[in-house]
Amino acid sequence: MLKRTALFCVTAVVLLLPAAAQAHVSVHPNTVPEGAFATLNIRVPGEEENAYAYKVATLFPAGFIDVSIQNVPDWTAKVVTKKLAKPIQTDDGPVTEEVSQVIWTGNKSVDGRLDNGRFMQFPLSIAMPEGIAGKSLAFKTLEYYSNGKVVHWIGAPNAELPAPTVNITAKGGVLQDVAGGEAGPTPGEIPGAEAAPSSGSSSSSSSSDSAGKGLGIAALIVGALGLLTGGAALVRSRRSA
Repeated sequence: MLKRTALFCVTAVVLLLPAAAQAHVSVHPNTVPEGAFATLNIRVPGEEENAYAYKVATLFPAGFIDVSIQNVPDWTAKVVTKKLAKPIQTDDGPVTEEVSQVIWTGNKSVDGRLDNGRFMQFPLSIAMPEGIAGKSLAFKTLEYYSNGKVVHWIGAPNAELPAPTVNITAKGGVLQDVAGGEAGPTPGEIPGAEAAPSSGSSSSSSSSDSAGKGLGIAALIVGALGLLTGGAALVRSRRSA
């Protein structure tokens, strides 16, 4: 009977413990002033058993007219552009196209693929658009695996597959990596940032509260298990006496 009780308690504790969090595609740094020239790293995890990611496509929000790509060994990068409805006047003349997406493709060698349990960073050098302080930009990303699966990192901050985001602050500020939701900081946590109806903060806070409650219950069960074991030992000692 004691063994059965112990097994039940241990099983309950394991079930109550929070599961390991799945990594998400994210952008670093994730807090950038408007108009700033910045190098952003698109951080991508490999999360498919018996498969590897061989292609990553990041979709750009509107307003980016130029991007520079850093070389990633054994991966090639392609910049896709689209026509602007209205040309933008710059010091160098009118600009008629903007960046639509950047696609990285590996050559499937050891370094040209993203295996399960690993991550890679794909650097981009860009200039943030002007006049967007207080907004949160989503860099929706698609991840292609060798088994045919395509993971769409395009959801809201509290979604299962959130799009990586960057918060835009006032001009002249500093570049920062601010802790927040899985895919980026939560709009509204940074001065001047735009608040969103559903944020990664509430989701993160709820997860934290749930995890805390789960650990508290687990601690009570472990304590009860200890009392049961002690009581059984006392009964055995009295019988022996």
